[in-house]
Amino acid sequence: MKYVSTRGASSGQSFTDILLEGLAPDGGLAVPEQWPRIMPVKLQAMRDLAYPQLAFEILRFFSDDFPGGALKRIVDKTYTKEIFGTPEITPLRPLGNNLHLLGLSNGPTLAFKDIALQLLGNLFEQVLEEKDRRLTIVGATSGDTGSAAEYALRGKSRVKVFMLSPHNRMSPFQRAQMFSLQDANIFNIAVEGTFDECQDVVKAVNADAAFKARHSIGAVNSINWARVAAQVVYYFKGYFAATQSNDQQVSFAVPSGNFGNIFAGYVAKQMGLPIRRLVLATNENDVLDEFFRTGRYRPRATADTHETSSPSMDISKASNFERFIWDIVGGDGEKVRWLFGQVAKEGGFDLSREKEWEKVEEDSGFVSGKSTHADRLATIKEVKAMHGVIIDPHTADGVKLAKRYAEPRYPMICLETALPVKFEATIIEALGEPAPRPPGFHDLESKPQRFDILKPDAEALKRYIADR
Repeated sequence: MKYVSTRGASSGQSFTDILLEGLAPDGGLAVPEQWPRIMPVKLQAMRDLAYPQLAFEILRFFSDDFPGGALKRIVDKTYTKEIFGTPEITPLRPLGNNLHLLGLSNGPTLAFKDIALQLLGNLFEQVLEEKDRRLTIVGATSGDTGSAAEYALRGKSRVKVFMLSPHNRMSPFQRAQMFSLQDANIFNIAVEGTFDECQDVVKAVNADAAFKARHSIGAVNSINWARVAAQVVYYFKGYFAATQSNDQQVSFAVPSGNFGNIFAGYVAKQMGLPIRRLVLATNENDVLDEFFRTGRYRPRATADTHETSSPSMDISKASNFERFIWDIVGGDGEKVRWLFGQVAKEGGFDLSREKEWEKVEEDSGFVSGKSTHADRLATIKEVKAMHGVIIDPHTADGVKLAKRYAEPRYPMICLETALPVKFEATIIEALGEPAPRPPGFHDLESKPQRFDILKPDAEALKRYIADR
């Protein structure tokens, strides 16, 4: 399996190459030259595998240069009951009427990001040790990626982590998870701006080739392909748990901000998993919903990016969306570069009159919709009243859209985003009381917090990194 850039200037790279790279030198994202295909007989053989074995079988499609024995040891070390609370890793819970909730938030930071980032931390450790290298991780988070990455990489001697987050735009629980870490290799930076501005600064740092090489800059955001590949696994696991045989189709509803989680479902569909619909749920920041309804992609300015009660989705510029565009334009890197150049110059692009739009409408499986604060509160109340389950506000966005697009014949699986304890104020507003706190998290917000505040300025960030 070889990898190319979505913008066409680099190709022929191995999995190990792109694992440590982050953005490609031309500013694009690494993607496989072609999607691997899983034949029906192989799919059947995977049906009863435990999660670590399933992860190994799927990940080795994407990592054929990585030693199989090492990959097997890493997935066995990562996906354990001790880390994820259950041997199932991603248990499926019925919510009635053929709607299911895929539990993805049982890891150390109580969010779905743990599933990929725990693996990524162990992959980094293996490769850096083999190559006798060190890595500087520079990332941006809208809420959960930061803490999941930091918990996966804390204390690792060959890695330093510089994590940007929008100042005062995460929940108190999310902030405390990140800022209370005291490990010497972890640096938290609160940026006076939005997540999109944090992400723009990270991309600008990556675009400085000399600085990137000098400091061995890598990424843990979902711009890192290994994260997307790891997320593909739980689509297969959810499918097998919800069906009896491989001639059934299922749909998935996914709360979507940076487009990485649902793009992993698109990859699973391209690999041959019988996915009928990919239901993309946004909050009030509905750039992606607008695209899938109209063909127009128009990222919002900072002033027009809403601060909402599902803050991890307060994103206007979804990084992984470029990977999807690359695929629907037939892997034409020049066209991808031109389209995203139009975003910079004209504020967006319109595919509705292009021949590729037919593929989006007919072949991709995507449908979409948005959810508001009132919708979140109502959905949280309804799910608690009907099923005795408390869901977080992002998952509520997904459940609302899952119900809109549900079809009696086909199981609908909503991907859980995080445990509700991370968003206490919204849960209290919806239910009149907070969600129960898991053991070990009762005094989290009272712990000392360590972070620095910066303007959204790439040069300031580079000085900050160089000084440390």
